[in-house]
Amino acid sequence: MDTLSEADVNAGTPDRPRLGDDGRALLFTEARTASSFAPTPVSDAELAEIWDLAKWPPTAANTQPLRVLFVRTEEGKRRLIPHLAEGNRPKSQSAPVVAVLALDTSFHEYVPEVFPHNPGLKDVYEANEPLRLTNGTFSAALQAGYFILAARSVGLVAGPMTGFDKAAVDAEFFPDGRFRSLVVVNLGHPGETPWRDRLPRLSAETTVQWA
Repeated sequence: MDTLSEADVNAGTPDRPRLGDDGRALLFTEARTASSFAPTPVSDAELAEIWDLAKWPPTAANTQPLRVLFVRTEEGKRRLIPHLAEGNRPKSQSAPVVAVLALDTSFHEYVPEVFPHNPGLKDVYEANEPLRLTNGTFSAALQAGYFILAARSVGLVAGPMTGFDKAAVDAEFFPDGRFRSLVVVNLGHPGETPWRDRLPRLSAETTVQWA
């Protein structure tokens, strides 16, 4: 069996170059969850750029069930922040933008467009709501992770939170019941003392197996 040398691995391949140390630090090793934000504005172009990146990674059958609500006005925050856990409210109040990431429970309507070689999957999901919601929630959660990485890649810091009253947020912003909120993500530039000390990560010996 052919094997790759360390030099080959470090160089990547012609069609799949490797992300350098700076890029890895930006997205992973040095990235932090922000708890406070500077008043520096976040532009429409930056928010559009986040989604232009986050839409590309994989979802089950390419269904792309995540929907994004950007809350950036004082009126929007007045509607949102009372539904957050009390300890999370100052974080979102300081953030220039708070993204509400939600599952579109009727994402299957777009199957003929996004999965054209098997349009019949739309009818499968229509007839089986538990399957649709299980698969949709999983894929939307994947997309939430991609969204955070995309925000980091455009020079913003992100503070994802699940400490909020989902039913209340849905009633306030998605009253027709089609969208179901999953996570809110504070977005902006780091403020004063934006993060705590880095918490430990589990080792490969604890988490990884080989077969």
